[in-house]
Amino acid sequence: MDGEKGHPQPPSSRGDLDSTGALTQILIDLRHGDVEARGRLVTLVYEELRELAAVHLQGERSGHTLQPTALVHEAFLRLFGNVGSGWESRAHFFGAAGEAMRRILVDYARRRRAAKRGGGAEPAPLLDAPAEEVHLSRILAVDEALQHLGAADERKRKLVELRYFAGLTLEEAAATLGIASRTAKRDWAYAKAWLYRKLAEDGSIGPADEPLRGDHRGDVR
Repeated sequence: MDGEKGHPQPPSSRGDLDSTGALTQILIDLRHGDVEARGRLVTLVYEELRELAAVHLQGERSGHTLQPTALVHEAFLRLFGNVGSGWESRAHFFGAAGEAMRRILVDYARRRRAAKRGGGAEPAPLLDAPAEEVHLSRILAVDEALQHLGAADERKRKLVELRYFAGLTLEEAAATLGIASRTAKRDWAYAKAWLYRKLAEDGSIGPADEPLRGDHRGDVR
């Protein structure tokens, strides 16, 4: 899907991380209690996470100018606030970061919707454009669809999170789940089709939409 109009290109830094092994060493240092490793981790992965956040904050209509920086900062707060997080690999860390960003967006959408209905204070904005332009319904619809998918097949739900929300390659996601790449490819194709049907039935997307807009890894067709 890379190179198609409307689809972001994959972050360029992950290959460098693979070649140097810097991230893996930092994660080892973190597990060993190195107090300076956290700062090195932020410096190393910040730009890549910001690119990933930009993908997830893209609007469906023109004119939405969102703030990926705010999403990344909130994700770091959640990641480092989880004392028991002992990330064992690069894929494990990005999986946790992707899930954190997804939960932040869902929580924001719920709070924003509750505030609009008079149910409490509005959350701090994650966007530059007027807040009413946030696609709250789409965010919540995707989350609900993922919950339904997980109830039917938890592995496929997790694969969607790793591929779409964490930005892992097919091979990375397969290794994280402990399955063959061929199985992961089949599961990914099934999950995308399933989510499309579910969202279309709910009226959350139209015939020309894609359930996983922003899929920035082009190795699965």
